[in-house]
Amino acid sequence: MDYKQTLLMPQTAFPMRGNLPNKEPKMQEAWDEMSIYEKVQKRTEGRPLFVLHDGPPYANGDLHMGHALNKVLKDFIVRYKSMAGFHAPYVPGWDTHGLPIEQALAKKKVNRKKMTVAEFRQKCAEYALKQVDNQRTQFKQLGVRGDWENPYVTLTKDYEAAQIKVFGEMARKGYIYKGLKPVYWSPSSESALAEAEIEYQDKRSASIYVTFDVQDGKNLFDGDEKFIIWTTTPWTIPANLAISLHPDLEYAVVLVEGTKYVIAHDMLETVSEVLEWNNHSVVKTFKGKEAEHVVTRHPFYERDSLVVLGDHVTTESGTGCVHTAPGHGEDDFFVGNRYGLEVLCPVDEKGNFTDEAPGFEGMFYDSANKEITQKLEEVGALVKLEFITHSYPHDWRTKKPTIFRATNQWFASIKDFREEILSEIRRINWLPKWGETRLFNMVRDREDWCISRQRAWGVPIPVFYGEDRTPIITEETIEHVSNLFNEHGSNIWFEWDAKDLLPEGFTSEHSPKGTFTKETDIMDVWFDSGSSHEAVLHGRQELQRPADVYLEGSDQYRGWFNSSISTAVAVTGKAPYETIISHGFALDGQGRKMSKSVGNVVVPSKIIKQYGADILRLWVASVDYQADVRISDDIIKQTSEGYRKIRNTFRFMLGNLHDFEPGKDRVADENLEEVDRYMLIQLQELIEKVRKAYDQYEFSTIYNNIHNFCSISLSSFYLDFAKDVLYIEGENSPRRRSIQTVYHEILTALVKLLSPILSHTADEVWSYIPGVEEESVQLTDMPEPKVIDNKVELKAKWDKFIAVRDDILKALEEARAEKTIGKSLEANIKIVPKDASTEVLLNGIEHLQQLLIVSGVEVQQTNKDAKEYEYVSVLVEKHPGEKCERCWVSSDTVGEDNDYPELCTRCAEVVKEHYRDIAE
Repeated sequence: MDYKQTLLMPQTAFPMRGNLPNKEPKMQEAWDEMSIYEKVQKRTEGRPLFVLHDGPPYANGDLHMGHALNKVLKDFIVRYKSMAGFHAPYVPGWDTHGLPIEQALAKKKVNRKKMTVAEFRQKCAEYALKQVDNQRTQFKQLGVRGDWENPYVTLTKDYEAAQIKVFGEMARKGYIYKGLKPVYWSPSSESALAEAEIEYQDKRSASIYVTFDVQDGKNLFDGDEKFIIWTTTPWTIPANLAISLHPDLEYAVVLVEGTKYVIAHDMLETVSEVLEWNNHSVVKTFKGKEAEHVVTRHPFYERDSLVVLGDHVTTESGTGCVHTAPGHGEDDFFVGNRYGLEVLCPVDEKGNFTDEAPGFEGMFYDSANKEITQKLEEVGALVKLEFITHSYPHDWRTKKPTIFRATNQWFASIKDFREEILSEIRRINWLPKWGETRLFNMVRDREDWCISRQRAWGVPIPVFYGEDRTPIITEETIEHVSNLFNEHGSNIWFEWDAKDLLPEGFTSEHSPKGTFTKETDIMDVWFDSGSSHEAVLHGRQELQRPADVYLEGSDQYRGWFNSSISTAVAVTGKAPYETIISHGFALDGQGRKMSKSVGNVVVPSKIIKQYGADILRLWVASVDYQADVRISDDIIKQTSEGYRKIRNTFRFMLGNLHDFEPGKDRVADENLEEVDRYMLIQLQELIEKVRKAYDQYEFSTIYNNIHNFCSISLSSFYLDFAKDVLYIEGENSPRRRSIQTVYHEILTALVKLLSPILSHTADEVWSYIPGVEEESVQLTDMPEPKVIDNKVELKAKWDKFIAVRDDILKALEEARAEKTIGKSLEANIKIVPKDASTEVLLNGIEHLQQLLIVSGVEVQQTNKDAKEYEYVSVLVEKHPGEKCERCWVSSDTVGEDNDYPELCTRCAEVVKEHYRDIAE
């Protein structure tokens, strides 16, 4: 007889295979149709507000793995918070100004010279908005939930208007000024750059040692001495106006084959080795401050080079005598200022020498290195030439070297409110903790922020000039320009004349005739995004300033984290965020930076098409995101295995709940079987751990705990032994309903706990769980740990049982290897406890053979044949009874029932009940 129809085998339409690449797009469409974001916001209205402020990705090109890592992490947080008692709106944003968009249009053969600035800017705006649409589609494919129809975009009228107000408020407080200073300059971009726009790459440079003859020794020198300087930028020699010494360092006059050289005494050994001095002697020594105002002669120009003092001089490299060109270095500029030196900068915006560098006019600065070195050799001033490879600042967009170049720029004077920023940095919560030190040190060492750029595509600097070229920035002009931008957009700055952009009837003592001009520079894009606290957090009704969290890549300490706190403290006195979380970079499987030329780039779209977004999301949850993270096909395959384990666990529980109606079949906690209550205790502990990990933004802890719970607590124990009850017992057996009750609770809790991470799969599972009312798990709250009676005693008892069970499983495995048994249900085991407490434990547990998945168990006082393990000794024998054809348990009762002689008495009773129910 076939007894299969009498078994209660798992039944579910929930598929074993995820088929995520095909299923997820349909789910995303369904979410759009049901307006899931709006429903979540409506459900959580009135709760405490939690704001994660989105740092704007740059609107250019397809998403890379860093984008995916960033947005998915944010989605974890926002989804969790909306299920954890908070109202958590999420407004995504985009950064849309800047050089890359100008360059992208140039590649598309847009001829900028044939159009006005306003027309070109319109082309930039159209391109940027197309990029926003493209990236928005791809972010949604990752399952990221947000207000996608109402993002913030830095080119919109309201955003630009708010940014103008930030600039105006900083100007009102005296933090904005225009001045001539050396700044990072990119000849390839023809624009000033901020520190955040600099990246360091190796560069091969000439390393030269050059002499400057003493002209006026000021009674310290005889007049025949030569100062030696060292530089890796020969092209700056035409701009030399001074030599800097440290006031407290000891310097030496060194006689070498009849010539006297001046260097730092501490550098004598190093310099003599580099310059190959075989016979030298120190003629005299002196402190740097004694040489102040000594005059030397420029090597090839008829002009003086003054000896000055500066604390920036070190003996880490060079000679201790520092070549000083105030137009080409920050330290040089400040020391030159103190001594009233000219800010000489004989290099134009393209990097070519002007006529202020006679003999080199028109040469590109880098090409002139050779010519200048040859000139130094001609005049006998070149002591040594060699080449070195060193780390050198490059333009992060064009990847070409930058220079320091003195130009008239607009600056925000960070030093004026630096202490306030540092105070806020100390107050903020940092994850990881080292982020505090990193940003603190950056701000501590920062003087001014160059905020002007010589480009077309950006927010104009809202400054007017009078007839005498005095800048005009008043509360009235700022308010008026802000209102104009809010109504018309910033393009009018380039379309309208200055007089039309000013308030009606505006007058100024700087323009008696009423003739005004306007600034043509635009603002640094970091000023754009750094103003988002005003334009978005303060500007949007559903948000608030400060935000609870800013979460970005670790490169944003010098970028958005930095510019945001700078503008926010300047305007409001407070940081715009309470917590900063940073993540690392996405590397390939070998830990290398991804590069098209290497061919190791892993793109999100490919993973989504091949595996599904939930696999990518699970990978994000599995890694230590605060460090650099690795991704490769092998790593994603491993992640897929982890996903499969979780999905199969869900499917097994769903299959065994096919006839369970929670409202009717649920068993009260106090009536549950002991082992089922033990599993509920384990579930509560899991809920506590996972909730705590979410609160601390430790997502890999969540993944590891849930994966282990599914693999060890459930699959290897609870789901395994329970089959003998769920399949074999009668439908309404109290033990069966007890297990189903706990299955239902575990399944519901796990799906909720995983919903922020496996957003698609969780919603899919939810639709199959019996008795749930909400249309999406996203419209529910996280499970709260509940109190289980006798928790401590129950847990101690069953934890001990699990430990003893491990001993028995080892014994069974060894018996299988020795061919004593095949499957564990063939076994009859004899257990000898090592102590009284273990004996009491084993004798006090019902259905012991079922929990151990064997056919017979005897607890004995002694057994000389039993093998010793940690808690018990075990003897495994083949059970002498016959195998029941229905439950496969070997039993002495098989054949006792005359109606069903091939069944054990337990199965015979269940089968009779089954047929009675059918008959009725």
